[in-house]
Amino acid sequence: MNEKYERQMKKGVLDMLVLRLLKAEAKYGYQIIQEMKEKSEETFLLKDGTLYPVLYRLEDDKLVVSKWSEAEGKQVPRKYYEITEAGLKALDEIEAVWERISAGISRIMED
Repeated sequence: MNEKYERQMKKGVLDMLVLRLLKAEAKYGYQIIQEMKEKSEETFLLKDGTLYPVLYRLEDDKLVVSKWSEAEGKQVPRKYYEITEAGLKALDEIEAVWERISAGISRIMED
């Protein structure tokens, strides 16, 4: 049962975390997966099938844009995702909501 709740909680924050990782620089999918794994100390172990629907949704909402890189030497072209101005604004709003929710949860859990 623990896995069910953990999955639900993680799903609710993926948009925020992906936008946050893209805030520093454009990244390709595998890079996002690896960075999320490392920075979360393996709390978030995403698969392609989890990440790409998030990226496509963010792109549909105009919060990120994607661009293909040029193939150089033996390197294959990669699709990079970059946060937009609308994405930066949305991230600020999402982070404010997250702070409010986190604080409310903490107050309840203290009892």
